[in-house]
Amino acid sequence: MPSGRGCYHNVSMANVLVRDVPDDVHAELQHRAEQRGQSLQQYLSGELRRLAAKPSLDDVLDGIGRRRGGRVGFQQAVDDLASGRERR
Repeated sequence: MPSGRGCYHNVSMANVLVRDVPDDVHAELQHRAEQRGQSLQQYLSGELRRLAAKPSLDDVLDGIGRRRGGRVGFQQAVDDLASGRERR
């Protein structure tokens, strides 16, 4: 490869193969991709990125378990939950 030039057609990303996807699940995923004007691969790649960006439930619970001190009153807890739901 010449210096200073990228040869991007040889660069590849990891691949994932999912077997035994039920027909109805495949059809729904294909439908969602089409609604967004994407290929199934593009749609699933985006969904996997979104999923990977979110902390797992275990990570969230571990973080909560490590917190020390402080008290939150009932109304503050209700307000915080409402605020979190509005952001979704």
